[in-house]
Amino acid sequence: MTTLNKPALYRHFHRIAWLAVALAASVIVFGAFVRLSNAGLSCPDWPTCYGKAAWPEHAQAVAQANAAFPDRPYEADKAWREQVHRMLAGTLGVLVLILALLAARRDRLTLFAIIVSAIFAAVGVTLYLHGERDGSSGLALLAILLPTTGALWLREHAALKMSVLALAVIIFQAMLGMWTVTLLLKPIVVMGHLLGGMTTFGLLAYAALRYNRIGAIDNRYVSLRRAVVFGIVLLACQIALGGWTSANYAALACGTDFPTCLGQWAPPTDFRQGFVLWREIGVNYEGGILDMAARSAIQIAHRIGALVVFCYLGWLSHRLAREGFRFGGIALGVVLVIQVLLGISNVHFGLPLPVATLHNGGAALLLFTLLANFARLQPWRSDAESLP
Repeated sequence: MTTLNKPALYRHFHRIAWLAVALAASVIVFGAFVRLSNAGLSCPDWPTCYGKAAWPEHAQAVAQANAAFPDRPYEADKAWREQVHRMLAGTLGVLVLILALLAARRDRLTLFAIIVSAIFAAVGVTLYLHGERDGSSGLALLAILLPTTGALWLREHAALKMSVLALAVIIFQAMLGMWTVTLLLKPIVVMGHLLGGMTTFGLLAYAALRYNRIGAIDNRYVSLRRAVVFGIVLLACQIALGGWTSANYAALACGTDFPTCLGQWAPPTDFRQGFVLWREIGVNYEGGILDMAARSAIQIAHRIGALVVFCYLGWLSHRLAREGFRFGGIALGVVLVIQVLLGISNVHFGLPLPVATLHNGGAALLLFTLLANFARLQPWRSDAESLP
């Protein structure tokens, strides 16, 4: 392990990065709790909740909320969940902005792009609140493009580039959160929102891992790094399948049967309807609109994906341990087994909220384990030279 001296400002970078990683994980888990407890539309407006910065509490405020949104009566036990989730996500956005500013402080052009991006994002939200949807969307697009370009331009350590890119992702993630409400839980948006959260978490985790711990190894592990990258891609596909399953309310499409589905090895399925990604706008997708055959197809696809990921990551765990990365390999194997058991428990016990929420957290932990192994396999010399 190589220790590098850093200026005082940068000595706090990894601390803020790790705080952001922990908060991103919390947002993912709490977001799963909100979605799985059917509270995703408990605040019918965005970013306020029934016009409030927090949520209505007093009787008069509740009456006003119900009058303003007669199609969505106020539910006190759900509204706070959605708005707290937004508050946590907003706090994470501030942390990511701080990280991006720290990362780009030596590059004036990228620093300027980040500052302008933050201003555009703030003005865009203000315009949205005043009903200027087109102007808001245009500014949001610019707010995403600026840090993305800055991350590509920035000639710094990979951890710093990832921090700037995370800002672009989290702004887009905020837009997905808005669309989740305005498009009434449209499945493609809900799935994208989950993937956006995982991407934000992954970028922050990799930034923290690479900046704080530089692996003192040479460049002999090219094939093993590629194997880990393929594992990350496979896991991302499976997370997307899981998000699609949840967004279409297909988690219990096979009942509580496992490994069979509805008591059969080959139940009636409709993969064509089950995987139509874009459906009409204006439909309320809460509770799902697909028939049982389409939902069964989604559930079976998720199970097949889980089997593929389990076999590959199980093999990768063994290979990592065999090639000298014993702790990383064992950690990957343990988290993998726990995640599979949580998935089976979801079906067997009828999707209990704690287990289903932990299953989402398990996916994030599995991603973190893969990223930790990938960071450890990186040759340190090329990155160490560019550290500030």
